[in-house]
Amino acid sequence: MAGKTQKTTGFEAAMAELEQIVADMEAGKLPLEDTLTAYKRGAELLSFCRSRLEDAQQQVRVLEDGMLKDFSANAESGTS
Repeated sequence: MAGKTQKTTGFEAAMAELEQIVADMEAGKLPLEDTLTAYKRGAELLSFCRSRLEDAQQQVRVLEDGMLKDFSANAESGTS
């Protein structure tokens, strides 16, 4: 793990890797240097996951806003 730069391929893979890092750290399985490297990788994964979640939330907001506007416009025109 030390010295490697890893590319994250997707949200689910990043979450799985992050969960494994947390489990290993909580279990005390890693020596100090590997713990520091794992912590750094975990911080990278956390940032990646947060970014993907924020992107997804923004897409949902856009979709909801568009749908809510359409529904309210249809509801208003249908009540006349």
